Amino acid sequence: MYILIGLLIGFLAAIPLGPVNVFVISQVLKRDFLHGFMAGITAAVLDTIYCLVAIFGLSQVTFGLNLVKFLPFFKVFAALVLGILGFRMYQQSKTYTEPQPPKNMTSFSPRPMLGVVLLYVVNPSLYAFWLAVAGMVSHYNWMASGVGSARIFFAVSCGLGGIVWYFVLTYYVVTHHHQFQPTTFQKIFLVLAIILFVFSAYTVASIFFRSLKLL
Repeated sequence: MYILIGLLIGFLAAIPLGPVNVFVISQVLKRDFLHGFMAGITAAVLDTIYCLVAIFGLSQVTFGLNLVKFLPFFKVFAALVLGILGFRMYQQSKTYTEPQPPKNMTSFSPRPMLGVVLLYVVNPSLYAFWLAVAGMVSHYNWMASGVGSARIFFAVSCGLGGIVWYFVLTYYVVTHHHQFQPTTFQKIFLVLAIILFVFSAYTVASIFFRSLKLL
C-alpha cells in the first residue's frame, strides 16, 4: 500500500511548474530527449535521497547544527542561480533557431544533471517538503512495521513516481515541438525566462519578509 502512495506522492510532487520542470523542458528544447530525461531522473534520484533523509530523522541533526541561520545565504545564492538561468534563457529566446540533426552522434553531456543538482542544493524548500511528507507518513502510520526496508521502499517509490512524470513531460515536449515554428520557441524560452526571474525575485522577497517578522 505504501509503495502505491509513494508513487502517487512522487508523481504529484514533480508536476507543479517550478525551476526544475522549467530546466528539464529547456534541456529537451536545446538538446534532445535523453538530456532532458536524464535531468528529470537526476531530480527524481535527489527526491529519493531527500525523502530518505527526512524519514530516517536526520533532520534532527540539521536542526541540531543550527543551520537555519544560514538560510538567507542559501536563498541569496538560489536567487542568483535562478537569475543566471533566466538570463541565459532570455538570450536563447533572441537567438533560437530550429536545431539541425547532427551528422555524427554527439556525446552525452552531464551539464543538465549538474544543473539539476545545483537547483536542489540551493533550494532548502525542497527538503522542507520531504520533511512534511515524512511527518504525514508517520501521522497516518502508512508503514506500520516501521522497519528500515519499508522506509527505503517508500522513498524509492516516490522517486519512481517522479521518473514517470519526467518521462511523460520530456516525451510530450520532444514529440510535439516539431509542430511549432522557431518564433514559437523563442516565445516559449522568453516565458520560461520570465518564470525563472519571478522565482528569483520571490526568493529574494522571502528573505525580506522573513526579516520583517523577526523585528
